[in-house]
Amino acid sequence: MANVGKAVKLGVFTLAIMNVTAVVSLRGLPAEAVYGLSSAFYYLFAAIVFLIPTSLVAAELAAMFQDKQGGVFRWVGEAYGKKWGFLAIWVQWIESTIWYPTVLTFGAVSIAFIGMNDAHDMTLASNKMYTLAVVLIIYWLATFISLKGLSWVGKVAKVGGIVGTILPAALLIILGIVYLSMGGHSNMDFHGDFFPDFSKFDNLVLASSIFLFYAGMEMGGIHVKDVENPSKNYPKAVFIGALITVLIFVLGTFSLGVIIPQKDINLTQSLLVGFDNYFKFIHASWLSPIIAVALAFGVLAGVLTWVAGPSKGIFTVGKAGYLPPFFQKTNKIGVQKNILLVQGCAVTLLSLLFVVMPSVQSFYQILSQLTVILYLVMYLLMFSGAIALRYRMKKANRPFRIGKHGNGLMWFIGGLGFCGSLLAFILSFIPPSQISVGSNTVWFAVLIIGAIVVVAAPFIIYASKKASWVDPNAHFEPFHWEEAKVQAPVAGATATTQTANTNSTNTTTNTTKSNNTQA
Repeated sequence: MANVGKAVKLGVFTLAIMNVTAVVSLRGLPAEAVYGLSSAFYYLFAAIVFLIPTSLVAAELAAMFQDKQGGVFRWVGEAYGKKWGFLAIWVQWIESTIWYPTVLTFGAVSIAFIGMNDAHDMTLASNKMYTLAVVLIIYWLATFISLKGLSWVGKVAKVGGIVGTILPAALLIILGIVYLSMGGHSNMDFHGDFFPDFSKFDNLVLASSIFLFYAGMEMGGIHVKDVENPSKNYPKAVFIGALITVLIFVLGTFSLGVIIPQKDINLTQSLLVGFDNYFKFIHASWLSPIIAVALAFGVLAGVLTWVAGPSKGIFTVGKAGYLPPFFQKTNKIGVQKNILLVQGCAVTLLSLLFVVMPSVQSFYQILSQLTVILYLVMYLLMFSGAIALRYRMKKANRPFRIGKHGNGLMWFIGGLGFCGSLLAFILSFIPPSQISVGSNTVWFAVLIIGAIVVVAAPFIIYASKKASWVDPNAHFEPFHWEEAKVQAPVAGATATTQTANTNSTNTTTNTTKSNNTQA
């Protein structure tokens, strides 16, 4: 008889592809193409010290707290307390807010290249007012759609991921191979050094942004219980997914480096220019507008999904008493309207940085760096928190565990991720030598002041929170250390009762003995 209602388990390769789809984005390839052959070193290095540790650590944490809400707030809060947990989910939300202008800048460039006149397209893509207008129009349109709660948004995102990311990535790599096999001139020196010149410290800055390429793998941890024999198959899926991801990034970056001279690489335009050049080579320029539409669709579909995504997490935590009632307001269908509106205002203000930055490219880079800095704060808390929980929750059930016995492997994996994140965090503050960012004062001011303000905000909010902020209809499961505090008085009371009973018994016994003696 068939097993009716049996849960469907994910295969190793299926989960690997899901991870690839969630992480891979082509918009960052030009940033690494400027490094030539040594870009492969950066991709591999970041995969080893960040991508794989993130996947494994998140899998253990997600499996531990699979029945409790809160995500990274729960993970960090269990280790360090509510304030630090609130900081973790706060920076996760804020970094996604800062990410929107950067990804939409890439979307605006893609839309600019839909035309057939290359010179006109490049001029339009470099126009700050055009880019600002597109970013704001598309973002607020996505917000409006999110407020409507349309169910088809998820379907659009799935199609956008395939049409706007996976297929263009495969096509770019194939075009690069065809170009070289047909005798095309390579602008990349494949006989160069694989290892970068570490004596030039500022050369590492653009490479630090590669960590953000791999960010988001912690989301895959939620599927750890959906895998058959997770202790063996989940790590396999992680390594297969990491290998495919690295191959896409390395070969895609090489494909751009082959067709575009290093000195001409532009962070926002080079992906579209690369496709244009390849299509001209194979006499198929008519494909350029099609790929531009596909890339733009992929970006817009992604943003449409993310607009309501991270804000949902901070909204859930907010209803537990961590945000004022204003931020807990929803519309008629339960969408967190006020958080989305505040998020939209923040995106609008950030987009106005176009006015002070010397170019679209420099604006793109500085916001990308700020996004990396904030996201890495969350990762530093996550990696260290996972190690701390091995000691604070020794007996907790871990359906997926890094290492069968002891904590040595967790120290190695978690420590590797922590050190890699810390290195990228420090490097992200240094202006890159390859890009004109205008005034270094503006660069440091935006990054340092921006990071301080964002990190300080949750502590100020936490210190100001009131009992009236808690939504009486919200149910947020207590942390393990809160449950321990509740149980402790009960245990104490039981011990007191037992002591009292014992004393009473002893008194009765002594009285009986005394009476017998007198008799």
